[in-house]
Amino acid sequence: MPALSALVLFAWSLVALGAPQHTRHNARQARRLSARTTYTLKDHYNGTDFFRKWNFFSGSDPTHGNVNFLTKDEATAKGLAYAQDDGTFVLAVDDKTTLNKGANRDSVRISSPDSYNEGLFIADVYAMPHGPTVWPAYWSVGPNWPNKGEIDIIEGVGDSTTNQMTLHTSAGCTLDTNHADEFTGKVSTTNCESANGNNDGCGITDFSPQAYGHDFNTIAGGVTAHTVSAAGIKIWSFARTAIPADITAGKPDPDSWGKPAAFWSSDTCNIGDHFQEQVLTFDTTLCGDWAGSAFKGGPAACTAAVADPSNYSLAKWMINYVSVYES
Repeated sequence: MPALSALVLFAWSLVALGAPQHTRHNARQARRLSARTTYTLKDHYNGTDFFRKWNFFSGSDPTHGNVNFLTKDEATAKGLAYAQDDGTFVLAVDDKTTLNKGANRDSVRISSPDSYNEGLFIADVYAMPHGPTVWPAYWSVGPNWPNKGEIDIIEGVGDSTTNQMTLHTSAGCTLDTNHADEFTGKVSTTNCESANGNNDGCGITDFSPQAYGHDFNTIAGGVTAHTVSAAGIKIWSFARTAIPADITAGKPDPDSWGKPAAFWSSDTCNIGDHFQEQVLTFDTTLCGDWAGSAFKGGPAACTAAVADPSNYSLAKWMINYVSVYES
């Protein structure tokens, strides 16, 4: 019999015999230890893996941005998707071409080759896009949006300094504010349903220093991890100098990481019903539904600014790796 199982049975036997209070406490502690989730690596992507395995999306932007998403061959030929010698994978926005007013600018959107229902997902990112008109995101999404859900893990616009984490779903899912003391972010919206033109979703904002954009890049980024399970969805963010040793060792233990930045409890949202077949996605769009309205001067001014290539010298994702673990 494994030592931990023996401990649990022994503790329970003492409780049944009227054990002292400290022994009952030990029994509860043993039960908590026995319930810890362990994770096994399923998929790991680094460097040229993103070329060989991930899918390049080249359709029109669903968020109505002023971008041309390129095929893999186009992105490679134009130098907007490439692996560096150190294994870092770069996704860039064209920062060389002066465009006619109203024209779309070349960019890249990629998604994982496999889809996932549950698990632990870890992305190590050295740098992320920011700057005028820019709307970058690391997210996951299921088919037939929003019916199989969307999880926005890293997202913002322009030169924002905060990270917006959001769920988008069909009807019947809300953010349970009764769990607000279990995460460090601040609730911004609570209705996760995206329908009838209201696509805000249920959001939690991370105001932590260096959580997003320029400040994130000055510390060489860090690790973002999230879990999807029947109990809910959690997101953590760790600066480069504060990445847990268990992540670096390839033996992640979310139970030891402390409060997440965001947590959507299953108490008011059936996770299994609303989040299925999620593909992990990186992209950078320009203007569009959010960045356009947030731009100084509004959507028209944003669209005009897309013509200037100097706005995109810092519009680059630099990705170290993405790992997917099964529980």
